[in-house]
This record gives sequence, structure tokens and C-alpha cells, in this order.
Amino acid sequence: MKPCISQATTMNAPVEAELKAFGRGGWNLVELWLTKIEGYLVGRKTSDLRSLLDEHGLKPAAAAGQGGLLLSRGAERGVHWDLFRRRLELLRELEVPVLVVAVDFQRALTEDDYPLAAASLAEAGELAAPYGVKIALEFQRGASFCASLDTTLALIAQCRSANVGVCLDLFHYYTGPSKFEDLAYLTRENLAWVQLCDLAGTPRELAGDSDRILPGEGDFQITPILDHLGAIGYDGPVSLEVLNPALWVSPVDRVADFGHQATVRALGRWNDDAGPDAGLGSDRKGR
Repeated sequence: MKPCISQATTMNAPVEAELKAFGRGGWNLVELWLTKIEGYLVGRKTSDLRSLLDEHGLKPAAAAGQGGLLLSRGAERGVHWDLFRRRLELLRELEVPVLVVAVDFQRALTEDDYPLAAASLAEAGELAAPYGVKIALEFQRGASFCASLDTTLALIAQCRSANVGVCLDLFHYYTGPSKFEDLAYLTRENLAWVQLCDLAGTPRELAGDSDRILPGEGDFQITPILDHLGAIGYDGPVSLEVLNPALWVSPVDRVADFGHQATVRALGRWNDDAGPDAGLGSDRKGR
């Protein structure tokens, strides 16, 4: 598996500063946050961003921040899907292979919502395929449906699109109704993306995104999960996603460095970048 860092971990840092810090911190892969990238590109060309990524030795492995696709109707659907299409164009230009899509089950559902969600998910997968983008559906612990790994995988199976998989976010997995046995339903084909963090000192029922901390500093049993993912043959990126305001106001170089060390330690024997310098910042590698 390959260490990756989400821009959500350094949300407040300017794009130029955070990408420089990622490169210096030893990262090779980055998960883009779409609204942040779109803001950066105002008045700039996509090629400017690609040049900046190349300058710091970074490859965009995924993008996140897309919602509103499953249940929207009428004019609202048109707005969400027009944005989705524009983003697919951007992802193709940046050669981003995975788009994380959040479930939008935030209200009481009707019987018509379930088939609509499956059909919309299938449509999104088929629309994204020609752009070289796979959809990674992220379950949300507070959603009225798809709050757990098993129901999300069931919806993915129902949509019958080979271009749709699940995003396994350890925060939503641990703080929601998912169970360890749900991992048995994961396969190399239906696991599209993995996001990593930890949690300590907060009841799971009360935990929010701002309570996320670096992996290895909390109570999550990360190693058994990674062992299972390795056993099914997952060898893709594992993205550090820590939406913690305390990190957002910390020096971005420090967050990138400490985050890389924590992610490398968490991956352990599954770290495909492991070597004599694994876990060291790029300054210490002589870059």
C-alpha cells in the first residue's frame, strides 16, 4: 500500500505552500480537495497546477468533495450533475483516477429513494468511466442510509457498475454502525479508496471530524484492518485524512512531516515505499 495525504489535512494552508511541504515531507501521492483546487485555479490554467505538482514530485491519486449525486431531483439535480461533469473534465486533465463521492442520505427516505440512488450511482459510474475516473462511494456514519460499510457495499452491488467501489474511511467505519465482519465483503474490485486517521478520548457517539488525529495516537485498531486489506490484495493508496482544526493552524511543514511518519508507522509491513529511509522527510533523504 502507498502512503498518500489529503489536502483536507492541511485545509487552511495555501496550495503552493502545502504541495511544497508534502514533497519535502516525503509524500509522493496527494488526495485533492476539489473546492480548494477549484479556488486555486481561478485565474490560472490546469497546466499551472500540473506543473506545481510535478515540481514537488507529487501525483494526484484521488479527489474528494463531491456530493449531491444520489438523491437530487429536478433543478437541483441539474446543478449537481453539471458540476460533476465539469469536475470530470478537470480530473481527466490532471490524470486523477479516483473521485470520492459522499452519500447524500441526510433526511428520512421514501421507498422511491432507494432505486433512485442505485440508478444515479450507476449513471455516475458510467459517466466517469470515459474520463478514466472510478467512483469511490464514501459512507457517512450519520447518514439515514449507507451509514455502514455493509449497506454501502450492497448499494454498490445493486448499481451493477464495475466503475464504482467503496471508500473505506476509518473514522466513519469506527464511529458508525459498521462491524469487523463487514470487512469480509470487501474485494480488490469493490475497494476503491482508503482514508486513514485515529481517535482518542472522545466517545464514538459524540465524535466529529474535528476530533480526528494522526494514526497511531488513538484507539483505532488499524493493523488488523490493514492486514485484511492486504490479504484481499489491496495495494493502492492509503490517504491520511485528518480534518482537525488544530492541524490546520499548525505549520504545514510540521504537519506534512509528522503525518508522513505516522502514516508510514501505521502501514508497517504493508508500506510499499518502505526502505532504509522510510518515514524520513525528504530533506533527510537528500532531495
